[in-house]
Amino acid sequence: MSRVNTVLGPIPAEELGFVAIHEHIGYGMPGSELDTQWWKTPEQRYEETVPKLRRFHELGGGTFVDATGICNGRDVDHYKSLSAKTGVHIVACTGFVGGDTALPHFARADVDYLTRQFVHEITVGIGDTGSRAGVIKVGVSRGGRMTDLDKRIYRAAARAALATGAPILTHLAIDAENAIAIFNEEQLPLHRVLFGHVDDGVNADKTRDVWIAEQGGRIGFDTFGYETELPDPPFWARPRKERLDHFLRFIDEGRRIGQVLASADANCSPLGWPGVKGHTVNYLFDDLIPDLRAAGLDEAALHTVFVDNPAAFLTLQKAALPTLQK
Repeated sequence: MSRVNTVLGPIPAEELGFVAIHEHIGYGMPGSELDTQWWKTPEQRYEETVPKLRRFHELGGGTFVDATGICNGRDVDHYKSLSAKTGVHIVACTGFVGGDTALPHFARADVDYLTRQFVHEITVGIGDTGSRAGVIKVGVSRGGRMTDLDKRIYRAAARAALATGAPILTHLAIDAENAIAIFNEEQLPLHRVLFGHVDDGVNADKTRDVWIAEQGGRIGFDTFGYETELPDPPFWARPRKERLDHFLRFIDEGRRIGQVLASADANCSPLGWPGVKGHTVNYLFDDLIPDLRAAGLDEAALHTVFVDNPAAFLTLQKAALPTLQK
């Protein structure tokens, strides 16, 4: 039976339903919990998040993948409470959004240590929560090129993916040549990797999304809703039509629809920063799906993007490949 790790335990992939593949319950940089300007109590975070998840569930949302890695505000006990309260499956991740967000303990670690950390969180649990991670997060640090630490994290993620069957989700899809070289060296099939943020307003013109797909990778259009039309758009915003047109060009009248996943990368309750007002995970239902329908996508195509593709990606797929190094 296919299986996906959620914070309340493994479930069959068929039960995921509509999936928001790249979101955040609460994301912040290391140390954000000490920022007195934007600090929130656990009760405030809970009150801010529950209505968004409840509405997501009411609109038809089944699963929320929290892409908040180690050191960025990941709070699995909080996720468990939210999942039980709202009925939304929540998938937590191990890994890092990028090497530049790893605290010194992890930044100094070698590949074997990082691999063991990821494997433990996927197979045993995250801390003492009893909840297992379902995805491995990796990313490119600021500057647009993978650092030596980024490369160690990517290599460890590949080894952990092979050992556990968990998929990998990337923050940014720039410098994909280096990433794919590492995954190929480790013999990780590229359909186990979702190259994310190909659509953001900073790096879209540097991202070789079609080339990545041709190598076998999955493609994440997952910053929908960060629009220049917002009252106070972030620096990574992009005109709504421009992003939608990019998505439609990529799927190429359905020829590449089996490789694409979509999300909003919204924060339910941002940590240590104000967040982006007017942008939530529910942009997917309120705006994106109507836009896609208006552009000609039928219900079967929408089901492929938001149900079938995420289920295939999130399913644990352990391969009989090289064993984990001790």
